[in-house]
Amino acid sequence: MKQIKLKSLLSAMAVMLILASCHKDKINPHTDTPTAERAGLYVLNQGGFMSNNSTLTYYDYATKQLTPDIYSKVNGSPLGDTGNDIQIYGSKMYIVVNYSSVVDIVNAKTGKLIKQDSLVNPSLKGFAHARQPRSVAFYKNNVFITNYDGTVAVMDTTTLAISKYITVGRNPEQLVVSNDKLYVANSGGLDVGTGNPDNTVSVIDLNSLTEIKKIKVLSNPVSIAADSYGHVYVLSLGITTYSGNTATVVVPPGMSIIDNKTDVSISQTNLNLGYNIPIVVQGDFVYYVTGDNKIAVYNAKTQTPAQANFITDGTQITSPYTIAADPATGEIFVTDAKDYASNGMLYAFDKTGKKEYSITTGISPGKIAFVNK
Repeated sequence: MKQIKLKSLLSAMAVMLILASCHKDKINPHTDTPTAERAGLYVLNQGGFMSNNSTLTYYDYATKQLTPDIYSKVNGSPLGDTGNDIQIYGSKMYIVVNYSSVVDIVNAKTGKLIKQDSLVNPSLKGFAHARQPRSVAFYKNNVFITNYDGTVAVMDTTTLAISKYITVGRNPEQLVVSNDKLYVANSGGLDVGTGNPDNTVSVIDLNSLTEIKKIKVLSNPVSIAADSYGHVYVLSLGITTYSGNTATVVVPPGMSIIDNKTDVSISQTNLNLGYNIPIVVQGDFVYYVTGDNKIAVYNAKTQTPAQANFITDGTQITSPYTIAADPATGEIFVTDAKDYASNGMLYAFDKTGKKEYSITTGISPGKIAFVNK
């Protein structure tokens, strides 16, 4: 499960399963192109699984002031349990809270709650009733949210209501839009313990809003990103079994690369990856976290490895948890979850891999979003 300590979380979920605004936003389709100077950044802190202590940190670029939990401060209530993804689209910010099974839509500049959508399946009871939302992406006037029940929810940006659910593979994680199609990483994470995770990426036609194909990739795909050259990158966790303190890699982790024109996996490479495998594309380069806590760089233009470690000044990160790239500045941001129980850190690096500054975050800082003035 993306951006959470995978072994313990998946085990906990498996046990539980066994036991039982009114105007339309003016959307620029090229949302990665900055249209204004940055006001600051948000960090979504997951907190502890089933601890109901997710928070939203805000850092103001002009004042250099840090608000540790702006969501609670503005809305007078806690964010919820296990915040998993955060993205800004138009004037709104969408916060996916996994275990609470809700998506909060807030004002991107203030953090004020506009609407909360509960993602549940009324035909089921108990723990299975909650769809467990995971990640969010956008295309034109629709918001797409993966759910661990094997669906992608489609939300209208005007009504902020769910219009339909698209069935995909097992336990879908991240998703990305590329070549007017939506690619969804189907992890099958709840079946890792049985040695049978999913190994597909669903392709959804964004006009008909239907799944048109499943592409076979390496086992247990979790993270996904796309470049401007027609490639979709998928990081998979593989299969690891545990006996006491001994881990045995049954199927190695790695990266699959998909051609977005043919929707075929053109490359599959085993890599040294850990439990947390965030990935981000900035220009010609793909950044991802390795099993030895480095930030590897892959050249998207030449399709070759570029750097074993992006960080060039010796900065040590104990538990890299997420990566974000700001196209407005060329900066790369990396969070450190440290021990997953106390406050983490966010590090800002320039494009040469040298640290510019760091700020304190909440527990398990899992996602970053940049907001314009």
